[in-house]
Formats: sequence, C-alpha cells, structure tokens
Amino acid sequence: MTDKKIVKDVTNIIEGLGVNPNPETISILEDVGTNSKVDAIREMTARALVKKNMHDSLKVVITNKGKGINDMSTVVAMSTINELLSLDDKSEAMKILEDTVDQHSDEEVRDNARSVKALMALS
Repeated sequence: MTDKKIVKDVTNIIEGLGVNPNPETISILEDVGTNSKVDAIREMTARALVKKNMHDSLKVVITNKGKGINDMSTVVAMSTINELLSLDDKSEAMKILEDTVDQHSDEEVRDNARSVKALMALS
C-alpha cells in the first residue's frame, strides 16, 4: 500500500513539474527524475520533458548520454522516442536532433539522434 502511494505521489510531482511553465522545472526534472535508478521514474520524467517542447527540456532528452533517447533502458528510450514522434510541433526537436548529429562528441549519441531524426522526418 505504501509503495503504491509513493509511486502515485512521485507521478503527481513529475506531472505537475511537466505542466508548470516555469523554465526552472526543467533542471529539477533533469536532476531528480532523469537520474533516478527506477526506470518508471526516468520514463515519466523523459515524457514530461518532451511534452514541455522547450529547447532546454528537449535538449536534456536528446543530447545527454544515458537520458531520454540515450537511456540504457529500452523502455525509457522508446517511450521518449514515441513522445517525440507525437509532438504537434516537431521543429525545435528536429533542430536539436540536427545539431546533435552534426556536433555531438559521442558517436552513440549522434547515431541515436540520426535514427530518431529519420523517424521524425517520416511521421
């Protein structure tokens, strides 16, 4: 019972930070949510960051190794990709993906960005 309440509380906090327009919520989500050991929390956090559809929030889930589309958990990575594909306005995400493909120092991050960019171009 306690675990379910904790999960519900964490879900409510992540969702609340996700809809809050204050740009400072991005760093809170990144620091706390994307660094969690729990896949479900990282997944919810990545989805909340994508839904914000702001440059800084999208940059977190696209350019950082081990976060968002680059998460070691396929569930987290695929959930993030699906959320990116469902954006109504994909322009900012596409710009960040292009910059990542062209400029990121890590080959794996560049490859993931290239793949997601191709998927988004088809959607």
